[in-house]
Amino acid sequence: MSKFLTYEERLVIARGLKESLSFGAIAEEINKDRTTVAKEIKKHSYKKKSGRPGYPYNACRHREVCKRKSICGSDCTHPSAYKCTICPLCNNVCGQFEEEICMSRFKPPYTCNGCSSLVKCTLEKVVYDPSDAHIMAEKTISEARSGIMSTETELARINKLITPLIRNGHSVHQIYASHIDELMCSEKTLYNYIDASLFDVRNIDLPRKVRYRLRHKKPEFKVDKGCRIGRNYQDFRKFMDDNPDVSPVQMDSLIGSRGGKVLLTIHFVQSSFMLSFLREANTSQSVIDIFSNLHRALGRKEFCRLFPVILTDNGSEFSNPKEIEFGSEAARRTNVFYCDAASPHQKGALEVNHTLIRRVLPKGNSFDELTQDDISLMMDHINSYKRKKLNDRTPYEAFSFYYGEELAQKLGCSPVAAGNVILKPRLLTK
Repeated sequence: MSKFLTYEERLVIARGLKESLSFGAIAEEINKDRTTVAKEIKKHSYKKKSGRPGYPYNACRHREVCKRKSICGSDCTHPSAYKCTICPLCNNVCGQFEEEICMSRFKPPYTCNGCSSLVKCTLEKVVYDPSDAHIMAEKTISEARSGIMSTETELARINKLITPLIRNGHSVHQIYASHIDELMCSEKTLYNYIDASLFDVRNIDLPRKVRYRLRHKKPEFKVDKGCRIGRNYQDFRKFMDDNPDVSPVQMDSLIGSRGGKVLLTIHFVQSSFMLSFLREANTSQSVIDIFSNLHRALGRKEFCRLFPVILTDNGSEFSNPKEIEFGSEAARRTNVFYCDAASPHQKGALEVNHTLIRRVLPKGNSFDELTQDDISLMMDHINSYKRKKLNDRTPYEAFSFYYGEELAQKLGCSPVAAGNVILKPRLLTK
């Protein structure tokens, strides 16, 4: 039996903490010793300074009764006519601040996951998250197995020795053979250090790079592998049945050349209106950044109105739904659900609209030379293309009818006259 915890076992630990189970009960469920569970929680929990809906982090023991106003004076960047305790800067500037520390987190289970007061607490919390815990554990194991053995001083000494020689045209083998007693490391180690850019010279400076067979690497752990629990297509159907007045939004990625820039497409099913954003790489963080920018540009009220529920596929770029749903806030701003595997028809409206993009950007073409302005121009033409299903209206007109033209302009969209619409590659030819 492996002595390392799996991600699934960490999910069980998180569930046990939320249900306020004892270490023994959790350990019995994952067939481990109770001390293993206790050490795991202590080692991989982290402190989090967060508030509750409507209130920022505030650890002052006077926060419930304090009515002070204008603590910052005329320089205040977060003025409030009510009181300063709802300001995130209150603890930093108030002269009467006295920190209150919750003592419950110093006793088993050492975290706030199962605390009944969590939803209304504004103190510093200790949180155990299975995704973060797994990443921290994998990183610790990786560093222990593949760290740099030399100190900074040692690296600087070797760098001073080999850099001038390589710049004079010497090979690494020649340098190693001539200075073996000074280097005090193997020839392979020198190549590894150069490959890791630890010296002033790079691989391109070598007269001929000796190629070693690359070691097999374990697949990279994808963030939040349990993200689809409670977010599958059946959960989406139930959500829509419970909220029949909600208009869903569909989301997907459109790939150019392999390893190049990627499009994130967001489709409003009710109006056939589509947004598209250019990303440097197909990463989870790039998707999160786009929704953070939309939230800042639109404001919370309009964002929640536009994106009440999002349906997407199972791509790894969508594997961190919590950041899309909550962002930096404690309150939920949208709901993310996933289609079933190999079932693109479940978001068929978006897939059909992708064919219009492919008229301008044929499959296999690279997006690397494009800018966001090019993508916005293309989407203005697509959103100004009349649809039979909209009674010969354009998606731009339908979106403006439901949400107002001012909101469409906030999203950077503009109408194009019917006679000027171009859905051919020459639209983006410079």
